[in-house]
Amino acid sequence: MTYSIVARDGTTGELGVAVQSCFPSVGAAVSWAEPGVGAVATQAISEMSFGPIGLDLLRAGRGASEVVASLVALDGGAALRQLGVVAADGTAAAHTGSMCVPEAGHEVGDGFAVAANMMTYESVWPAMAAAFADTDGDLAGRLLATLDAAQGEGGDLRGMQAAALVVVAAGRHPPGQGRRIDVRVDDHPEPLVELRRLVALAEPYAQLDRAIELVGALDLEGARAAARGAVELRPGLLDAALIVIALTAMLDGVDAARAWVADWGGDRARAALLWRRMIASGLVPGDPGVVDATLA
Repeated sequence: MTYSIVARDGTTGELGVAVQSCFPSVGAAVSWAEPGVGAVATQAISEMSFGPIGLDLLRAGRGASEVVASLVALDGGAALRQLGVVAADGTAAAHTGSMCVPEAGHEVGDGFAVAANMMTYESVWPAMAAAFADTDGDLAGRLLATLDAAQGEGGDLRGMQAAALVVVAAGRHPPGQGRRIDVRVDDHPEPLVELRRLVALAEPYAQLDRAIELVGALDLEGARAAARGAVELRPGLLDAALIVIALTAMLDGVDAARAWVADWGGDRARAALLWRRMIASGLVPGDPGVVDATLA
């Protein structure tokens, strides 16, 4: 009752899953991904254990085709399932059970697999494969284009309700880290429109997270660049603006920081208050006098 894609970005190594269905909270059941390991989509009569088990198998070095074969072989209800898997090396595989409601099918390409069931037309999953292969840009944008292509071919026979998109980083990360984008639309009349809005909203916060990581790694120039990127996307993002202001004052002096603040045009009073509180808490080093001189 769903269409989905699992994919790897051949340039960055990022991995992702995107899905849409006329069923609420579809992302919680279908989409699974782990940085540097792979991504899994489990749908039709979804078997949610396929997500964590599939990632466990990929983490242990199994290939995408072997993971799909293993999960199907262990499942007494395999005829009711659809499954897509992509590994960190870009290999992909998929399964469509014989009892999945027509129109149902899948297609595997270079670095991706698409799957769909209970579609209006059998042209849906070929259109998805073509859209992903033919679309340029970052992984999130290509995943969104793939979902749009499915809907353009008629999509789910029952209509639209929920959607989700996950993108994780290349390379292994500690548990809980490396998740670049994780957005879900649980119930909406236009879930793909709302999903696109949430993806756009997630990007500046991903840049902010990156800036914070780089501050912790003492890469202050890199942190400032990432924070500037976040502010360019979302000028009112106070946390990111404050990182730019504080690091500019530290690296280039108060006058340079004041010049940036003048161009920023954001809320100086709130920025000053937040900066003082962060100094008081010991979270960042600093002198309240520098705050006053920069944001007065």
